[in-house]
Amino acid sequence: AASLLERAGCDLRFAPRVAEMYAPGFSTTVTVSGVSEPLDGAARPGHFAGVATVVSKLLLQCGPDVAVFGEKDYQQLQVIKRLVADLDIPVEVIGAPTARAEDGLALSSRNAYLTPAEREAAPSLAAALRDAVERLRGGTPVDRVENTGRAAMERAGFSRIDYFEVRDAADLTHLGPGPITGPARIL
Repeated sequence: AASLLERAGCDLRFAPRVAEMYAPGFSTTVTVSGVSEPLDGAARPGHFAGVATVVSKLLLQCGPDVAVFGEKDYQQLQVIKRLVADLDIPVEVIGAPTARAEDGLALSSRNAYLTPAEREAAPSLAAALRDAVERLRGGTPVDRVENTGRAAMERAGFSRIDYFEVRDAADLTHLGPGPITGPARIL
């Protein structure tokens, strides 16, 4: 990562060690209610409290004007936006579009942990997302889009699907079963 930043013209990089971030006796946790609770929050209890805590510390230590987070982790992006707004942290949070491989798989270091069979099935997620977008644009009700997306992933060989849901883009609340009426995200 450091060499990529250097090649991109980065003049300064702040990369504290764990001991610098969490001194002995560290006992404070930042929790963001609401947007952190469904989806990954339900599947990974405590995850977003860890994210909110470390991001709070980094933003307060660095004092950046702008912080860019990938939209691949869209719920995390929304948690951070809520955190920054609620705590009046003076930083502009920007979402960066998801970078994808040619076959549609989101570029992520976590994909290194996929088995060969999982890696083969993984691009079907991007295909299911694209199909869901087209269905929503065509007026298909949310509940049918979600059911179709889950079924496509099951057919592709996904052994476990935590969720395939259409949510409000800002606060990630459930949308009604009918057609979407405002900005939404498929997660």
